[in-house]
Amino acid sequence: MARTALKVKNQKRKARATRQHAQGKKITNSTKVYNICPLCGKNGSYMRKFEMCRICFRELASNGKIMGVTKSSW
Repeated sequence: MARTALKVKNQKRKARATRQHAQGKKITNSTKVYNICPLCGKNGSYMRKFEMCRICFRELASNGKIMGVTKSSW
């Protein structure tokens, strides 16, 4: 429940920030807009390139569901 409320709250903030940016205005409370994982809702250890947290990234990569990512071994 708390994660869902956090996701909705953050989506509203992102939408408001994009509207303000499109209008050429200064984004209010820009530090309160942060990235969260769309799969689990975790906000820490977020990887921008893949748009998910490291835990979800590791699970999907080990299952082979992310194209171009292979497990390294040496």
